[in-house]
Amino acid sequence: MTVSRARRRRRDLTLVFAAVPALLLGALTAAPAHAAPADDIRVNEVVTTGSVEDSIELYNKGTATVDVSGWILKDDNNGSKYTIAAGTTLAPGGFRAFDVHARFGLGSSDKARLYLPDGSTLVDSHSWSSHSSPSWSRCPDGTGAFKAAAVTLGAANACGGTGGTGPAAWPGAGAVATADAADVFGGDLSGLHQEGDVLWAAQNSGRLWRLVRDGSGGWTPDTANGWASGKTLRFPGGSGTPDGEGVTVTGAGAAGGVFVASERNGDASGTSRLSVLRYDVTGTGATLTATREWNLTADLPATGSNAGFEAVTWVPDAALTAAGLKDSSTGAPYAPAGYGAHGGGVFFVGVEGTGAVHGYVLQDSGAFTRVTSVATGMAGVMEVQWEPQASRLWAVCDDTCGGQHRTLKVDASGAFAVTAAYARPTGMPDVNNEGFALAGADECVAGGKPVYWSDDSNTGGHALRRGTVTC
Repeated sequence: MTVSRARRRRRDLTLVFAAVPALLLGALTAAPAHAAPADDIRVNEVVTTGSVEDSIELYNKGTATVDVSGWILKDDNNGSKYTIAAGTTLAPGGFRAFDVHARFGLGSSDKARLYLPDGSTLVDSHSWSSHSSPSWSRCPDGTGAFKAAAVTLGAANACGGTGGTGPAAWPGAGAVATADAADVFGGDLSGLHQEGDVLWAAQNSGRLWRLVRDGSGGWTPDTANGWASGKTLRFPGGSGTPDGEGVTVTGAGAAGGVFVASERNGDASGTSRLSVLRYDVTGTGATLTATREWNLTADLPATGSNAGFEAVTWVPDAALTAAGLKDSSTGAPYAPAGYGAHGGGVFFVGVEGTGAVHGYVLQDSGAFTRVTSVATGMAGVMEVQWEPQASRLWAVCDDTCGGQHRTLKVDASGAFAVTAAYARPTGMPDVNNEGFALAGADECVAGGKPVYWSDDSNTGGHALRRGTVTC
């Protein structure tokens, strides 16, 4: 459920030479090899307040990939620092945003400074005298002056006539229709995932729905095996009420378990509990108790209890290795065999409060490893979906961002990067869409296939809408 959150050396190098020819001395005191590419990395965007407060974006304006592992971000206080994780690179023309909130805050009169790993060699900086409204963005990217602009963390800045662009038109038909009967679900319907002739839907109130086709292009609750009113979700052991926000299955389908992303326990709603839960959905009972929980809270920056996980999708290992994904935990290409039994893929979770997407290997043992993170550039992420036919992730924002959608693919540096931004279809009202699902390639007709959205607010008595997207 959408909420807004408010804000709250150069080291001298002394070389001692004995009888060294002048030519050799000059060679030894030349600029270090890293200086030229380092100069290509710019502080490109700063957000100090709002739902993605305390974020700094870097941009590579050069022609070579730069490894920024261990580089340091600071504000105006030398005692504050954020160290960039090992294995982090920026491809030419690449953007990467960093949420520094857990290390320091960016005030209304402050600086964003970038240093080499020695902590004293300044690469670039930007200072300001008032909070971003909503973003301080360099226009054009990497070379221009800073100006107030829309938040575009992880993507090209919204520079208006100086080189930025807004979202493109929706890549499908503009028409949108309801896809459920009136007042079936009420409010709080959130994540969606289509599995052939079944549409799984997670509801914030701790409920999972199994929907089947209604014969007219929409969906209706399955009336068999106790699904008519959805099923109540519980944490392992049978306690609590997971705030179910996202849902997905692996390559094994629902028979291998249905996975739900939850941001908190509804019975302790003031505390974050960023978890992915696995459920066996083969029984007939009215309650589903999780067979496994991966609690990822401690591994991620703190966020509001109602601004955590909103989305989850599963991506097969084969797709990620083929694309050349770099494992941020090792700095090497992603190697699934190093993680033991883990369901054959990576789970990508979307965070509402930061607009970030994180990829996790969730091992059958209960262990987990974060292998990648990406800033979508949007103020929040309410849904993520993998589209295997195009080998891309979709990240969706609700009315917080005017219903914007963004696609992401693995780039030449081995990281996911934004490839396109799309406005909502012209026929879609600006509603609180928290779920999005795409049909499979088998449903392509005349170059288009169905897509579905879930409206958390049940606007006009309807929680599901359908449209099309180009295959």
